[in-house]
Amino acid sequence: MLKEKPAPLDAVFSALADPTRRAILAALAGGSRPVSELAAPFEMSLPGFMKHLAILEEAGLLQREKEGRVVSCTLSAGPMKHAADWLGRYEQFWAERLDSLARYLYHQQELTPWKTPSRNARPSHSPATTTSRPKKSGKRGPTRKR
Repeated sequence: MLKEKPAPLDAVFSALADPTRRAILAALAGGSRPVSELAAPFEMSLPGFMKHLAILEEAGLLQREKEGRVVSCTLSAGPMKHAADWLGRYEQFWAERLDSLARYLYHQQELTPWKTPSRNARPSHSPATTTSRPKKSGKRGPTRKR
């Protein structure tokens, strides 16, 4: 069975869905860093961490460079721009809808103002007091001797 490569935008959102990978990208925002330095704050095995780097690299969000024995990672922001552009198209749509909802709710609030309950209002109209019910279970069973 062949494994299809996901669409570029799908790969970016899939990579960004994981908090560990987002933390890696945040660490790389300050500049290029060696893999060992990137992996230090995370409580996971190095092979597990390398899988996260592979997913980020597949999505095009980072580049690995090897210099001697040191592998460094650098942030690649190009795919992030495509994701931001895609989200921007829907931002206007949702902003208009949410603004409309806010206006509607504000208008409803003006029509029917909220009435705060008085302090001496009782939750029940009955003058009777409530007694606690007996427990359904019986007495405790015998305990083990120590």
